[in-house]
Amino acid sequence: MLDVDFEFFDPNPEVDFHGLKSLLRQLFDADNQLFDLSELADMILAQPMLGSTIKCEGMESDPYAFLSVLNLHEHRSKAVVETLRQYLLSKAGDAPSIKGVLASEQHQIGLLLTDRFINMPHQTVPPMYTMLFEEIQEANAKNEPYQFTHYLIVSKTYTEVASKLDEEDDRPQKKKKAAVGKEEIFYFHPEDEVLAKHAVSSTPFDYDKQGDEGSSDSKRAFHEMGVRPRGLMMLFEAGKMPEAVKAVGEYLGGEGESDTVNV
Repeated sequence: MLDVDFEFFDPNPEVDFHGLKSLLRQLFDADNQLFDLSELADMILAQPMLGSTIKCEGMESDPYAFLSVLNLHEHRSKAVVETLRQYLLSKAGDAPSIKGVLASEQHQIGLLLTDRFINMPHQTVPPMYTMLFEEIQEANAKNEPYQFTHYLIVSKTYTEVASKLDEEDDRPQKKKKAAVGKEEIFYFHPEDEVLAKHAVSSTPFDYDKQGDEGSSDSKRAFHEMGVRPRGLMMLFEAGKMPEAVKAVGEYLGGEGESDTVNV
């Protein structure tokens, strides 16, 4: 057992650029090269009083996790935002609610971006969300552009696929197991399963760039099946986010789990 202290910091333009860019690359997985992640990281760092990073070795170290929000309407003239909006529109075919909100000029959408190292304790998640919405409330009191009608979370899921290694080893029982039943969606982040229940609409989607046949086995650890990552979008009405954040805190625990937030 190791005791680790996690510290919460504001995004710092002086030290966090490369760490944030790395976490954004992880968030967008196989499609990360479609976006100018440097510009996206700069946009997050340009609003240092909004959002959080989590570190273990002081402010000068790289972040292990981050959470931030970007106003898609306010930044619509920026190339990376338009590229991202068009990309999400193309992935929302099975979710007309998401597609309609993204396509409309009438809605103020807060794009919530977050990711973390895989071994980060999930108890760190509720405080990040609680602090973010408190900061949004404070920013709105100063007439800053964060009066959102909706929030859109981009995250990741995965599905299990038949292992090429098992096929090579001629293990018919496992092949039969993989072929039975409807494809099940699994969540990389446990809070996403809770958030999806409070969303107006949510949809997994396939990445444009798929790995080769062996890529799912490369993500296989102590598991009979291969793993195929997919993206995830979840749309929320702004007024319903406090309830969703409270549910995440109750499910995951962590400091600040009973806090009330307003958006």
